[in-house]
Amino acid sequence: MSRHQKKNSFLNKLLYFVNSIFAATLLLSYFLSFVSPKTVPVFSVASLAVPFLIFVNFAFLLYWVIKLKKYFILSGIVLLIGWLFFPPLLKFTKKNIALNSDVKIMSYNVRMFNVYKWTEEEGIGEKIIQFIKDKDPDILAIQEYYHSKDTQLKYPYHYFAPKSKKNNFGLALFSKYKIINKGSLNFKNSANNAIFIDIVKGKDTIRIYNLHLQSLKLNPQKENFGEANSEKLIGRLKRGFIQQANQVEQFLKHETTWKGKKVICGDFNNTAFSWVYRQLAKNKKDAFNVAGINFGKSYNYFFPVRIDFILTDTKTKIHNFKTYSEKLSDHYPIMSRINFE
Repeated sequence: MSRHQKKNSFLNKLLYFVNSIFAATLLLSYFLSFVSPKTVPVFSVASLAVPFLIFVNFAFLLYWVIKLKKYFILSGIVLLIGWLFFPPLLKFTKKNIALNSDVKIMSYNVRMFNVYKWTEEEGIGEKIIQFIKDKDPDILAIQEYYHSKDTQLKYPYHYFAPKSKKNNFGLALFSKYKIINKGSLNFKNSANNAIFIDIVKGKDTIRIYNLHLQSLKLNPQKENFGEANSEKLIGRLKRGFIQQANQVEQFLKHETTWKGKKVICGDFNNTAFSWVYRQLAKNKKDAFNVAGINFGKSYNYFFPVRIDFILTDTKTKIHNFKTYSEKLSDHYPIMSRINFE
């Protein structure tokens, strides 16, 4: 064997070793969605990295295929497991049906309409309001809603739940259908919350939840991932995951009180590969999985992350799902056409 061949052989073995680490990490990350963050909260960090790990393993797969090496089998098997048994990262086909009896439901984290100037761009609040008017959803769930005379939307029925009497921000639900009941779960020790309304459409009474789980406050643009802040970062993530788990348990307990048709909208602050999502989506349809296409990226992150969801009961028909590309917040709005008949 020549020196060049030996060098290539060593490089391939080294790359395969690195490949093995990424493949094993992805496989472990898949199954961490079955483990509550309250058990080992630090492991839940891995669920946030699943989209990135899928990309890395796919890159290794392509590399070995091009090199005509059987090493591609490792990443291929791990990716196949994810494709067959876990929510899709990427959808190649979509569903696009429009019936007069459909209900258009939008979920949107508006980042308080830029009241605190997270961006220097002018007129963000007005642009968000105009975007919503143009899309004209029948039901609108807003997270991080800021209530003022400039952010009022003309819906016949609405429910706004500020986090405290001193604040003008919280969760809001707007509806073209009559609201006959409403309420708030009032998460403790958190600026986040869950609210609901019961609406009447024809002969049906439908419950709509607006859910905003604990933020992990993870910002790659501002975060220093160096040694000095690593312990502080991990500690904050652990506390955030535990709070999310507690909030999910409170929500699921409340959800059992409703036996009729329902929709759960919101910003889960976690991915479709997390324990949080697995618990909330159990025995439900995910509008993106049924009718969406591409990555469904709903958060402005450096790789595709889907943390905003529309879920329904299994009997409800989902006819369309779309993630919009408007960069008016750190989240992208999502909307689905849903049919209850």
